[in-house]
Amino acid sequence: MVRFIAAVIFMAGLAACQAEQEQVSLSTQNANDTRIAKTLFGAAPVASPQRPEPIGGYARGCQAGAVQLPETGPTWQAMRLSRNRNWAQPTTIDYVQDLSRFAATQPGWEGLYIGDMSQPRGGPMLTGHRSHQTGLDIDVWMLPPDRLNLSVAERESLSSISMRRSAGAFTNSRWTPQHEAIIRAAASDPRTARIFIFPGAKVAMCNSATGDRSWLSKVRPWWGHHYHFHVRLNCPDGATGCVDQAPPPPGDGCAEAAGWVDRILNPPPPDPNAPPPRPSPDLTMANLPGQCLAVLNAN
Repeated sequence: MVRFIAAVIFMAGLAACQAEQEQVSLSTQNANDTRIAKTLFGAAPVASPQRPEPIGGYARGCQAGAVQLPETGPTWQAMRLSRNRNWAQPTTIDYVQDLSRFAATQPGWEGLYIGDMSQPRGGPMLTGHRSHQTGLDIDVWMLPPDRLNLSVAERESLSSISMRRSAGAFTNSRWTPQHEAIIRAAASDPRTARIFIFPGAKVAMCNSATGDRSWLSKVRPWWGHHYHFHVRLNCPDGATGCVDQAPPPPGDGCAEAAGWVDRILNPPPPDPNAPPPRPSPDLTMANLPGQCLAVLNAN
């Protein structure tokens, strides 16, 4: 028995040592890998055959063992299927289903239209988002679904609707109490880290929210986000390679949102000495966590 226990301990230590050596090897391989990451991850058609794991940060990472959101469910439809971005971590798939069931209880809503989530193996995208890389981000359309039997062609041609006016300082006549109720439910979920939406919507919710207002702290003003709102989830328990975003500042964030609106309505004069904006360089494989190389190469 003593020999058996010793052998088990030895094998466990050997496995841990091998795993550590493999990780060091992957990091070394990545260090000088100048290949453009979005080209490689954008070409991956399916998820990696690994256990589910978000790796790295929301804007500099990848995902292993992703799950594909079914194209149609009882209370949701995935949109823009040609992009192949309806992949995410299992906790994200569960979240979408839960939120869509709540949405279906709202008058005029059959559920949710779900926009971009992540690519099959996450990572940088060929077009669009800088985040959505770890399977923990979801774009939810503002368009209330009146039916959930859209064809593939309809999901490519149908557009969501904008909720903003005055460049995002205010909501328009399409904004409804149901939009606020769905966003409140999304923000109240403990899995949610942040929700990004245009400033006027945050101010509108600040003005109308009653009772417990703690959920407002997770709703953050951001440019765009008037055709959809963007949900970002926390790293799941046990996901040691996942990097959480810092928590929102204390308070409900309403004063900050009002400041955004003020700057939209009263923009500061341009600085003639400001340097012209420079596009951000494409991420290379060397910029991503070492595990992402294994995710990319897993077959």
